[in-house]
Amino acid sequence: AHRRVGCTTCEAGCTLCGRESTRRAWARAVQLARGMLRPPTFAQRVWLRLLHRLGRALIRAVYRLRTEGFDRLPPGAAVLVSNHVSFIDFLFVGAALPEVPRYVMHHHHWRYAPLRWFFRSARVIAIAPRKEDPAMLERAMEAIDAALARGEKVLLWPEGAMTPDGEVGPFRPGVERIVARRPVPVVPIAIRGAWRSALSRNGGEPLTRLPRHLRLPIELVLDPPVPPERVEASRLRARVAILRGATR
Repeated sequence: AHRRVGCTTCEAGCTLCGRESTRRAWARAVQLARGMLRPPTFAQRVWLRLLHRLGRALIRAVYRLRTEGFDRLPPGAAVLVSNHVSFIDFLFVGAALPEVPRYVMHHHHWRYAPLRWFFRSARVIAIAPRKEDPAMLERAMEAIDAALARGEKVLLWPEGAMTPDGEVGPFRPGVERIVARRPVPVVPIAIRGAWRSALSRNGGEPLTRLPRHLRLPIELVLDPPVPPERVEASRLRARVAILRGATR
């Protein structure tokens, strides 16, 4: 019979507790996935509007944010793709949009408890590479498709990680898979100037050094939407690199 005496977690090596722990983790994952698939409740919509206003006010107070081309943002569902320069790129792009999009972020950000709460409340979709967690990847794809089916905008960073050198890295083909399943336009966005931020990898990991610039100018440039039948990851990457220009 299973006994908790002398069992540390119950303990590593306790096969019964291992099975129970696995079931609990799977139940939490299923619950979270269901939450990502559902439309936002009224309370969530109010909270998201508040987050959007607070985020926009914060970014505009700390940075000199300038936008270009955002009048070309299409109505309804769309996938937004951007280069990934700093830890707060989601705030830069979010501040330029008329409402909070469905952010898609790497699951490792959920390691930090305060961020985990914030991401869940903001309905952020956690994603993982197939080699790390194929089940999480499939749940993320389901959540993305459900959001697009409701007419939402989904924002993702096809590089998959922050740039280590300020340049635009290769785009992964996940965006092609998304629009093959749900044909919607894809909107390229370039972030300029964030490489000088203390929240980039310029000179070390983010949050490991003091800011060297006050009211750093940040520019966001939006390109006309790309029809789904013309979406290719390599072409999107090239377009974002052209939009960004020489300003990292």
